[in-house]
Amino acid sequence: MPKSLPFLKRASLTRHLVAQKLFKIMEDKQSNLAVAIDTTSPEQLLELADKLGPELCVVKTHVDILDHFTPDIVKTLRTLADKHRFLIFEDRKFADIGHTVSHQFRGGIYQISEWADLINAHGVPGPGLIAALKGSGLLLIAEMSSQGTLATGSYTRKIVEMGDAHKDCVMGYISLRKLSKDPGMIHFTPGVKWEEGQDSLGQRYRTLDEILIKNKSDVIIVGRDITHAADPKHQAALYREKAWNAHVKAC
Repeated sequence: MPKSLPFLKRASLTRHLVAQKLFKIMEDKQSNLAVAIDTTSPEQLLELADKLGPELCVVKTHVDILDHFTPDIVKTLRTLADKHRFLIFEDRKFADIGHTVSHQFRGGIYQISEWADLINAHGVPGPGLIAALKGSGLLLIAEMSSQGTLATGSYTRKIVEMGDAHKDCVMGYISLRKLSKDPGMIHFTPGVKWEEGQDSLGQRYRTLDEILIKNKSDVIIVGRDITHAADPKHQAALYREKAWNAHVKAC
């Protein structure tokens, strides 16, 4: 089985500036851990981002689920990202025609383009959506971790074809495994826990070794197993160490 390349080497194999930055952060911090802080409380979002930041390469947000939103929230989050050297990934999942998506990304109350390093999108609308998001750190959703997902087979293959054809904007994929042969593309995998399982709403969980060693993904996205832990910082440190060791083993 072919070995994975170290992240620093892969930074030289992409022209995407956000991808280069993320590869270097991962190598410097020895972290390929992203944490999904899916809370409705702005205060908890900022508290956890500050507490967990040293262990992470990425903080994933859902600003539209916050109980209240003000620009100061993301301004503070941006300050924490600079302080702890992590990127902000707004999990907006854009999925409309290019004209609408452009307004959703750059306008409205959230002004996502002003503070998010990474965003993601479904490929259903076609490449016009990618053009509308040009200049961002865009991840295309090729696979999902939920039971019964339709993002499989030929759909997944077409998403990778689309993304690999637009490397000036697309920097990688949300997927369960390595999909692109291009080492400059980064693969993020959600649905990670110490043990396999499933929640009451169909979210399936896979183990860290399965994702990083067997499936050759790059970044694990962990949510409640860290944010709802008795000691989130300690739990994040454990995940970071084990995820990094798995990456080293894969190399």
